Amino acid sequence: MGAESCIDLLLRCRNVFHIRQVHAHVVANGTLQDLVIANKLLYTYAQHKAIDDAYSLFDGLTMRDSKTWSVMVGGFAKAGDHAGCYATFRELLRCGVTPDNYTLPFVIRTCRDRTDLQIGRVIHDVVLKHGLLSDHFVCASLVDMYAKCIVVEDAQRLFERMLSKDLVTWTVMIGAYADCNAYESLVLFDRMREEGVVPDKVAMVTVVNACAKLGAMHRARFANDYIVRNGFSLDVILGTAMIDMYAKCGSVESAREVFDRMKEKNVISWSAMIAAYGYHGRGKDAIDLFHMMLSCAILPNRVTFVSLLYACSHAGLIEEGLRFFNSMWKEHAVRPDVKHYTCMVDLLGRAGRLDEALRLIEAMTVEKDERLWSALLGACRIHSKMELAEKAANSLLELQPQNPGHYVLLSNIYAKAGKWEKVAKFRDMMTQRKLKKIPGWTWIEVDNKTYQFSVGDRSHPQSKEIYEMLMSLIKKLEMAGYVPDTDFVLQDVEEEVKQEMLYTHSEKLAIAFGLIAIPEGEPIRISKNLRVCGDCHTFSKMVSSIMRRSIIVRDANRFHHFNDGTCSCGDYW
Repeated sequence: MGAESCIDLLLRCRNVFHIRQVHAHVVANGTLQDLVIANKLLYTYAQHKAIDDAYSLFDGLTMRDSKTWSVMVGGFAKAGDHAGCYATFRELLRCGVTPDNYTLPFVIRTCRDRTDLQIGRVIHDVVLKHGLLSDHFVCASLVDMYAKCIVVEDAQRLFERMLSKDLVTWTVMIGAYADCNAYESLVLFDRMREEGVVPDKVAMVTVVNACAKLGAMHRARFANDYIVRNGFSLDVILGTAMIDMYAKCGSVESAREVFDRMKEKNVISWSAMIAAYGYHGRGKDAIDLFHMMLSCAILPNRVTFVSLLYACSHAGLIEEGLRFFNSMWKEHAVRPDVKHYTCMVDLLGRAGRLDEALRLIEAMTVEKDERLWSALLGACRIHSKMELAEKAANSLLELQPQNPGHYVLLSNIYAKAGKWEKVAKFRDMMTQRKLKKIPGWTWIEVDNKTYQFSVGDRSHPQSKEIYEMLMSLIKKLEMAGYVPDTDFVLQDVEEEVKQEMLYTHSEKLAIAFGLIAIPEGEPIRISKNLRVCGDCHTFSKMVSSIMRRSIIVRDANRFHHFNDGTCSCGDYW
């Protein structure tokens, strides 16, 4: 049998049994020594994921070329047999075979899929040794591997070295930044377009995710306009990403418009819209949508219930949350995991039912994690439960001794109770362990630009006007009955100093700037990396009433919509 006839037979194989028949025929005819036939046979086994048959053939070959090795390494990689992929590649190197731009990307992708940075760096050294870093496919694979291993600096260095960058590589790099620095991700997107690379639908999903992380409405609108202008269909992946984007940019109405426009929705799409209502404190809308989902014969999953319980928690719907939690396994065969228990601890804790929250924790059989104890500790802070706070904090510090947030939260509870000695003790512990408190930042969108403020910030070019506006605001608010709540200044200083510190919180500075720079009738949109403090919450409510402005605040936990002196959270957050 000639090579052409054999290859023709292999192309017509529909299952492993057919391949084995051709294999037996090749052995009987003595043509297995022809590497063209052997490699095609090996490739066909690998293509059908018959990896044991493939390796048995590979192991018995007396002659192998670079293609033979590449097919076997790639076969293991595609079958998800990471150990086999690594072992075969090591054998290739030991046999003195030079790896090529077909074999190396397979091994690098295996490192990516396993987020195996250690082996990934070893492969990078192999690439350098053989002078293959200039190869587009190899370098692009390394960029992708470093990006998925969240070593963005290394990915960026390789990316900048590439002489030609295709759309896939740009998309990988934009996605890498979207996970850790959404602003830089969108800067890179702009640069990609300037260099003449036209984004496709996959790239736009990555950009939409970056917009969601940044929470910048002007970028969200641009992304939406681009998607509509280019006629990209709202499939499940893009549509769901856009729901999340609009929800996290402060417009649950726009999120719902996207949801309603989607012709096809799956459980993830429904869950994303339920979560969107939850972010904005619209628990009853979330519940209504859940019932609509059930009526459409969409079965809820674990993510759905996390979204639903979160929505109940942030809207103070205690009994509804308890009912949904109890129905998970009984009615929907969804077994609660630690995320669902965390939502329930948060729900009960916010309502002051801390004894019930603790009983739930003690009765749960799933493994407890830091988020669960953080939810309990947060509730203890709201309700000043010192003894329980210490119990939660001890459990947290056992799990994450290097997380500065836990120390800060407990020291804040002590400060609120006036226990300054304990505050000093925890701050000393942080110093000894070289832990730093995460600084509070507030961002505001003005004229399609994002500005950043910190507490007492004077770096803005209009700083003088901002402080004048702020002082004018405070006077108007005080005439209307505003009294600074100095309980939120967690330092042992005089009352007047505490008031001055409150006046220059980053969100107040951002709002003052918004009043100067954003035309009347347009909402002031700000984002904060920490939970908004109670005094700034009161301040925002009063500003919305006195200045007749809509203020939308995205903090670390949720959205607050301030209008006419009230907040969408109903002072429950």
